[in-house]
Amino acid sequence: MTAYNRIFEAVFPPPSEASQPTPKATPLLGSGGFEGFSETPLDIDWNTQDNATEQIQWERAWHIATTFLSLPSEELPPTDSDDDHDRLQGKWWKPCTREIKAAIKYLVSPESQGASIRRHQQEHSLLQWYFDEAGLRHFLQYVRPPILKGLERDNFAQAISSLLTYLERAYTIYLHNLQIYVYPLCSGHSEEHQKVFMFKLASLFTYALPQQRINDILGEFLRQRAEAALEVQTALSNAEQRDLGDHTRIVLWKLQENGLGDSRLQKILAEVMSDVLSEHIRRTYAGEWKSQSNVTTKLRYWVENRFARFIVEVMSILSTTDARFKTGTEIVLSDVERWQEIAIGRLGILRTKELFDVVVAWKKDSKGAIEDLKRYVTTTAARTHLTNSFSEVLGRRLLQPGAATTAILQVYISIIRAFAILDPKGVLLDRVARPIRRYLRDRDDTVAIVVSSLLADSKDPSPGPDVLSELAEEMENSDDVSAQEDDDADLDFEDMEWMPDPVDAGPDYRNSKRLDVIGSLISLFETKDIFVKEFQQILGERLLRNEQNFEKEICVLDLLKVRFGEASLQACEVMLRDVLDSRRVDAVIRNDQNLAMRTRGAPYAEVHARILSHLFWPSLHDESFSIPPEISAIQARYEKGFETIKPSRKLTWLNALGQVTVHLEFDDRFITEVVQTWQASVIYAFQDNDPDDMTDDGQPVAKTVAQLMSELSMSESYVRNGLTFWVGKLVLHPSASSPDTYHVLETLPSSAQRTASGSATTLLTAAAAAGAATSAPAPAVRSEEEIMQEKMEVFWQFVVGMLTNQGAMPLTRIVMMLKVVVPGGFPFGNEELKQFLEGRVKEGRLEVVGGNYRIKA
Repeated sequence: MTAYNRIFEAVFPPPSEASQPTPKATPLLGSGGFEGFSETPLDIDWNTQDNATEQIQWERAWHIATTFLSLPSEELPPTDSDDDHDRLQGKWWKPCTREIKAAIKYLVSPESQGASIRRHQQEHSLLQWYFDEAGLRHFLQYVRPPILKGLERDNFAQAISSLLTYLERAYTIYLHNLQIYVYPLCSGHSEEHQKVFMFKLASLFTYALPQQRINDILGEFLRQRAEAALEVQTALSNAEQRDLGDHTRIVLWKLQENGLGDSRLQKILAEVMSDVLSEHIRRTYAGEWKSQSNVTTKLRYWVENRFARFIVEVMSILSTTDARFKTGTEIVLSDVERWQEIAIGRLGILRTKELFDVVVAWKKDSKGAIEDLKRYVTTTAARTHLTNSFSEVLGRRLLQPGAATTAILQVYISIIRAFAILDPKGVLLDRVARPIRRYLRDRDDTVAIVVSSLLADSKDPSPGPDVLSELAEEMENSDDVSAQEDDDADLDFEDMEWMPDPVDAGPDYRNSKRLDVIGSLISLFETKDIFVKEFQQILGERLLRNEQNFEKEICVLDLLKVRFGEASLQACEVMLRDVLDSRRVDAVIRNDQNLAMRTRGAPYAEVHARILSHLFWPSLHDESFSIPPEISAIQARYEKGFETIKPSRKLTWLNALGQVTVHLEFDDRFITEVVQTWQASVIYAFQDNDPDDMTDDGQPVAKTVAQLMSELSMSESYVRNGLTFWVGKLVLHPSASSPDTYHVLETLPSSAQRTASGSATTLLTAAAAAGAATSAPAPAVRSEEEIMQEKMEVFWQFVVGMLTNQGAMPLTRIVMMLKVVVPGGFPFGNEELKQFLEGRVKEGRLEVVGGNYRIKA
């Protein structure tokens, strides 16, 4: 041996020969070789006392035993043939002679001299050698590769079958000789040695095989079997249930016998059953929201009689007598109750995810979902999860610029009703409603929609896009609008049902004893001035309509007086009283002046007036124009009668706010329409004192827009509105040669004429377009934008003067100068003036250069 080899072996010693069979030729015995196991026993004294002889005998026995127990260097044979025992016999299960048994006994029996001398030397343990031979050599080299190949299959059942097949054959072959020839010679320690060997093999399988892949396969297999057995996805017949159960039990038994049924499989089973429980709840109860819900009862029954029984059956197979794995495998009643509570919690999580859809579908009877959810929100953690999750969904799906205000208000009303059932104390509603209320305050049309809805008719089939019919129904169904909670309701010492505030209530939480949708909407705004002002605007519009019944307005006004105080609504009360008193005053004046009597020879005209106290009404449209002389004469007599009743007051007629019932007579038809006063004046201008008179060319009376503006002293917008309205009613028709000229349609074209004449079709098309353009009634009360625009027109002269004299100026300087030069101060801010000036820029009267405004040349 060279020096290099000696140095190398000193650092990396050669493998121990203790784990290798003794060479066939043993020099100490002088044997010429050993070509197999002879049936004739060798003449060896296994109990000699000489150390050298004993060592020779030990090595000889070691050689005989290891040669007998060594395994062929090849893969395990298949197991799908009938001659399985015959093929294993000989190559894998070798015949054992008396000499072999004596050698094995000398090596393993505690009573033998050799085993007694070496009982503390692990390198001389035949059992340790066999584990190294069977496990570390044969299993890793010849069994593990085909197992890994089988685990790559996509079919989980086939992958498990392949795994169990190889493990079963390995256990069968590895344990055969040990159980028959080695363990019986261990003098009472055979069971302990077998447990140790099995534990080592199980540990080897655990670390030699890809555990994550095996866990995935076992988990998917158990999931498929559990879902099928519990009918999570599809229902099975009784025969299919039995076959499936038998196959599942066989596989579980094999997993247990091959060392894969330990706590790891129990953990996989727990994860799988948790997923199966959630999947069952999702598939079975998602979208089941009907009232009088029995979902929780059915779910508890299913957990107790199906879910728990499946787990008990599986755990009975996986349980073992080994104390290391037996702890905690027994299923008791408390476990079933705990699973039922877990199921209720999973149902609560599902209902929490569905809560927004439940609220949106509240009108379709989704109260059952709230009843299920009520059994879930019994802990602080569950309540917090519900409010946080629902608030996040609201921000993502509802509180968006693209959502209509009516839709947001509708959902808010449903939330109030749903959470009143979920949490009567109102703590949860207080949490989730804050972002909605804050968002609604920032919407410009919120107050208008709420007020319009309160005053709307719930029986109206087409309430309009800006009206909540549900809020109108709530207003009509309110049996006691004056029932208002006192701020000191918690100090009612006579309330025998008083309860303290919930522990999770916020610092500004206020206990609400009843559902109050209207109160919640009215209290959206921190200041009442905004609401009262908008209510005054809409109330004025409704009072000026030709209506006889104001019970709805009186009811809403009483409600608001209770909430906001009578002082804040004094103007509204005066407005309502003006309209109601006008009926009495109008009847007295008409009787005193004989206005109800018809003058002979004159067209019949009847005038009714509503007398308003202009100091208490919002700004009204006061456009002036000429009215028919018959109406002017009646108005003069009406003024005289009013001055007789109230000498200190004088009437100012607002003709633009009136309504007129017009009767038109043509050659082939009669038309009666309720129209605006300027529309009546426009059609009156086409009237001729002699109906038979025609123009010089024999055509009916025709008027141009300019002529009507001059005759009626009316603005162009009002004239065109009136003409368009009557075109829509097939009373007027624009001239084909001159679009601004209109003539009366004395007769309408017949059906045959309409079919043959293209002009008739054009006539009907123009009438339909005109009717659509003038379908909306003109507002009587001026909007905030109109009032601001009118005031801005006054300040526009100051702006023109400043820009003319001092040149271009920025917006901030213009505002500052206006605050100085305008008497009484400039009432608008930067944003309002910027909006106004941008309009002038679009009109071409101003231009912006470098952020400065200047007069456009």
